[in-house]
Amino acid sequence: MTSNESIISFKKVSFGYVESRPLLEEVDFSIHRGTKITIMGQNGAGKSTIFKLITKEIRPEEGVVNIVNNLSIAISRQVIPQEELDLTVREFFEKAMSRQSKEKIYNIDPKIDEILEAVNFKAPHDKTMRSFSGGQQARLLLASALIQAPDLLLLDEPTNNLDKAGIEHLTKFLIDYDKTCIIISHDADFLNSFTDGVLYLDVFTKKIEQYRGNYFDVREQITARQEKENRKNAQLKKEIIENKEKANFFAKKGGNLRFVAKKMREKAKDAETRVVELKREDKSIRPFIIPSQKDIKGEIVNISGFKIIKNNKVIQKKANIELRRNEHLLLKGPNGIGKSTLLESIAKNEATEIKIAPNVNIGYYRQDFSTLDFNETAYKSLSKLAKKQSEAEMRKIAANFLITGDVINSKIGDLSEGQKGLLSFARLVLQEPGLLILDEPTNHMNFRHINVIAEALNKYDGAMIIVSHVSDFVDKIRIDKYLDLED
Repeated sequence: MTSNESIISFKKVSFGYVESRPLLEEVDFSIHRGTKITIMGQNGAGKSTIFKLITKEIRPEEGVVNIVNNLSIAISRQVIPQEELDLTVREFFEKAMSRQSKEKIYNIDPKIDEILEAVNFKAPHDKTMRSFSGGQQARLLLASALIQAPDLLLLDEPTNNLDKAGIEHLTKFLIDYDKTCIIISHDADFLNSFTDGVLYLDVFTKKIEQYRGNYFDVREQITARQEKENRKNAQLKKEIIENKEKANFFAKKGGNLRFVAKKMREKAKDAETRVVELKREDKSIRPFIIPSQKDIKGEIVNISGFKIIKNNKVIQKKANIELRRNEHLLLKGPNGIGKSTLLESIAKNEATEIKIAPNVNIGYYRQDFSTLDFNETAYKSLSKLAKKQSEAEMRKIAANFLITGDVINSKIGDLSEGQKGLLSFARLVLQEPGLLILDEPTNHMNFRHINVIAEALNKYDGAMIIVSHVSDFVDKIRIDKYLDLED
């Protein structure tokens, strides 16, 4: 139940990780008790930074973050930190509860079981976090936040890696949840089910625009405004060209017409200033093509069997699937059944029941980005794959994925999860794979990019194996064959 009480307010808050390059500039907004708010914005715009400011993990460079006294806050992060992957479930939850209370926790097991029931999951308490699938880890992350019984729940991409049943369960939970919640997510249908309002982080102005209403209504408002600005931009550019042409024409005539030429140049300059001011729309990546390896023919992949995990047991199953050029396979199945494990075994060519043709170049998009070296810069990561492309061509490909300026020279570990995803796609373009393997490629992605990515995958003419729980995304891609691991 919402109230008029403001529990968090940002007053003229500014922050940046790089000196002289602010991420947020004089940001103002407030959150009322009992509301469910979505944060929208381009990848790398600073959405997760807002969470870090709320949890006091970082401090603003200017301005004030006001939080009411004794407000308990818990966050469900996108991924389990590397240093916590070897903790047991029990240790993981003990650490979570210690964030709210320094008192020693006794008999935590019943509390763990109770909170895991809320996220529709059962887990042995002595099992390590590393041993769970991505979807199972997502449920454990959410449960670790809920067990703290917070006044304010922060959810960072909570549907990533969740199957349809998991998303439906989480949606129902949040509809019924009576406390304050702030969510970062790119899953439109999920957000529209419970959102009261939106904080839109504008990557160009570095400010936040606050909207009331459900997610779809707000997104429509923002899109309509940006389309209007784009139309105005196009008109201004036309005016600039016309005024410059007139200025050159009158300048060549000489005499009193030089004064007219000066006026035309002033008009062009004024229009150029207004174009710059209008460059505040949320950018989408440019349409792209993933070129396929040209020197492969015939059968690329043959799957005669695979292993799944059911009721904590490994089960061998048979299959009869072959993939050739221009054939796309969708892998289906619930969280924890072994989809990512199967993709990994194919990518590493380790499974005895799966044959990959010799010399096939495999492009692998992992949901956890562990194929990337987080200590490398984005530039180095791309350069190593740019064997056929010049540096100018490589930079142009990177720019198509919004990897420019400071981003291309940043360490991969310092990029947002969405930027890591865009970098991974830029690498696939450079790699030109004959077999493309994709594990939840829409995780962390701005909604503006998803249709562009779907179009590129739809047109890919090599062999492709994909896992995705986002049905709207999959519907836009040509799928030729299906493998349901549960059947």
